Amino acid sequence: MNTEEFERAQREREYFHRLTVLPGAWTVLRLDGRGFSATTETLLNQLGARYGYTESDEISLLLRPGFDLFGRSVEKLVSVSAGIASATFTHAAGVPAHFDSRLWLGTTIADVADYFSWRQSDAARCALNGWSYWTLRKAGQSRQQATRALEGMSTSAKNELLSYRRLIEEIASETPGG
Repeated sequence: MNTEEFERAQREREYFHRLTVLPGAWTVLRLDGRGFSATTETLLNQLGARYGYTESDEISLLLRPGFDLFGRSVEKLVSVSAGIASATFTHAAGVPAHFDSRLWLGTTIADVADYFSWRQSDAARCALNGWSYWTLRKAGQSRQQATRALEGMSTSAKNELLSYRRLIEEIASETPGG
C-alpha cells in the first residue's frame, strides 16, 4: 500500500478539521467550567480576544472579525481554548478541572450585542434560581424538595417566593424573641 495515499485517505476522514469560521464573522468562544477569573485573563491574552464576559460557570470570549488564529479552524479553536482553560484553572486552583468550548457566529455588531444580552439574561435567570433554591433550603427544605419545588416555577412565582420570604424574615426580626 502506498503510504502517502493511506495518509491522505485517513486525513480525509478528519472532516471537521477542515471547518473554518466564516471570514468576516464576529466569533465568540463560549467555555463552560467553574470559578475562573485568572483563567479568563489567560484566555484573553493567549487567544487575542477583544472582550471577555464571565457568568455562572461560563466564559465568553469575543474575537474580532479579522482574527486568523489557527487559520480560523473550528476544531483548533474549540479544543485549544478548552485546553488552555482547563490547564490554567487546574494550575491556579490546584484541583483538576475541565472545560468544553463551542463557537457562536454573528455578522453584525447588533448580533454581538444580542449574544451578550442573551448571556446576561441567562445570568439573571441563574441568579434567581440560585437565590430561590437557597431560600427554600434555608427554610428547611431538602435538596430534593427545593429542586422539585422550583421545577417549572415561573419567574414571577420565584420573585413572589423571595418577596414573601423576605417579608416573613422582616416580621420575625421585629418581633420580640423572634
